[in-house]
Amino acid sequence: MNTPSRRRFRREGEERRRQDLIEATLDSVAEHGLQGASLRAIALRAGVTAGLIRHYFPGKEELLQEAYAALMGRMTEQAKAALVMEDASPRQRLAAFVTANLNVPIIDTRVFSLWATFIGRASADPTLAHVHREGYLGFRNEVEAVVAEVLAAERRSPDASQLRHHAIAINAIIDGLWIEGCLAGEMFSPGELATIGIRTIEAELGLAPLAQLQEK
Repeated sequence: MNTPSRRRFRREGEERRRQDLIEATLDSVAEHGLQGASLRAIALRAGVTAGLIRHYFPGKEELLQEAYAALMGRMTEQAKAALVMEDASPRQRLAAFVTANLNVPIIDTRVFSLWATFIGRASADPTLAHVHREGYLGFRNEVEAVVAEVLAAERRSPDASQLRHHAIAINAIIDGLWIEGCLAGEMFSPGELATIGIRTIEAELGLAPLAQLQEK
């Protein structure tokens, strides 16, 4: 009767071990770069043997791919968490989403360094390039869903092409401000990047500034 529980515990334990190895990989890449993050270095950081790593991942390349996917996925999930707001309007949810993307923990020098390291390798590694595209499209789909909700509330019915155009533009706005914040965050006052992002995105969508509407 206890077999199902033991099996579930083992699955949970193995998934936790995989996640620990991914975190150790990200730490190793942050400290040593992609070349220096050897299986031995990752194993030492995780407190396991290199042989155990191969039980979970065929090799270093697969581990790097999983680590990059986890990094991008985490950033998207952190931004999505801001959308969970009770009694918020679509405009407020959009503002919260943009603000989350342009503040800690997403704006972070370590996160940026890791992202830039993987991006540099992706141009010569088709598999990492695929991971990047999947992460990019996953985030852009979230942007598109938020935009569709906002425009529906404005009684506008954009077609798929228009939604795609808006999502691409908004992703670029957020990315550009995110890079600025990661590289030179001390140059901006608290909330400045988020305010610029929200206003620029409102202009992209042809919306009156939310701050002005709230003052009326």
